[in-house]
Amino acid sequence: MSDFGLGYEVQAIDGAARRGRLTTAHGVVNTPAFMTVGTAGTVKGLTTDQVEASGAEIILGNTYHLMLRPGAERVAALGGLHKFMNWPGPILTDSGGFQVMSLEDLRKITEEGVTFRSHLDGTPHELTPERAMEIQELLDADITMVLDECTPFPATEPVARESMERSMRWAARCREAFTRRPGYGLFGIVQGSVYPDLRRRSAEALIGIGFDGYAVGGLAVGEGQQAMFEVLEATVPHLPTDRPRYLMGVGKPADIVGAVKRGIDMFDCVLPTRSGRTGQAFTRRATLNIFNARHRDDPRPLDPDCPCPTCADYSRAYLHHLFKAKEMLGPILLTRHNLHYYQQLMAGLREAVAAGRLEDFIAAFEHQANEGDIPAL
Repeated sequence: MSDFGLGYEVQAIDGAARRGRLTTAHGVVNTPAFMTVGTAGTVKGLTTDQVEASGAEIILGNTYHLMLRPGAERVAALGGLHKFMNWPGPILTDSGGFQVMSLEDLRKITEEGVTFRSHLDGTPHELTPERAMEIQELLDADITMVLDECTPFPATEPVARESMERSMRWAARCREAFTRRPGYGLFGIVQGSVYPDLRRRSAEALIGIGFDGYAVGGLAVGEGQQAMFEVLEATVPHLPTDRPRYLMGVGKPADIVGAVKRGIDMFDCVLPTRSGRTGQAFTRRATLNIFNARHRDDPRPLDPDCPCPTCADYSRAYLHHLFKAKEMLGPILLTRHNLHYYQQLMAGLREAVAAGRLEDFIAAFEHQANEGDIPAL
């Protein structure tokens, strides 16, 4: 760890993929890493002990939600977000820009920042680059994200260019307002929609400002996997090799595997937790709908090769029953399983990159995914 900022070491390379080690004030994150989303200071339905048991080393909180409730100043007065939610490990906080931009009729963007009305009670608020930095420092986030304008998709090149250029001006203001201290870092966010030249210009502008890590934003918004991968192939080569790279809001297991192959180190997504709450379970062979009647009399686990507590102790039939009966234990057990699946996937990717056999790992991953679920009884 550097005297100021984060420590990052690339330990192995396989093609464009990297195996790394990110050191923060609250611990180490091995990359490629999946960050479990705890938007409002909680991973829905789980204790932090259960999140840690899944293999998670870092979680994500959200500036927008926490500034509205319970309030950043209150969290700071109570000892910071780590103590408040009983998570001792590293925390990354999103700037809140994505949530604010999605308010549409409730917000207004100016050069100064974004004014908006709370979705909770309609009260007016202003989020500027400087205030976004202040809030995330009050939360005591190990990794702070710059405030950026989330470019809508689809967008014309002129619209995407204007949005990207404003985000770069905001990024410079964030860098100026950020308090540098050991173990804490600020990530810039590359924008530019699906236009390679805008992505290149955005990356170059951010590098000129200087950040502890670089995120790729504005993807997973409906552009499709092929377009996402094309943007990564046009963007990642322009990013520094000695800093972590973060693909925001991604995603599906196949998207993560493809992005690691293209040089991405960090990911976050609500998919494993949201899917767990709605009856979807990820396994090596298939994504299951636990409501399906085929599971009603099945005594087998979701995945016989999964070591998670849900698969060790509970059957598909029991999980099916819990969801049909609308028992709260059902979403909890399925969320635990999904988080374990994601962390096992990341551990497998790290091992494959370290061993120089990523292509073999990807081939096996795709073969299993094409097999489909185990035969019904």
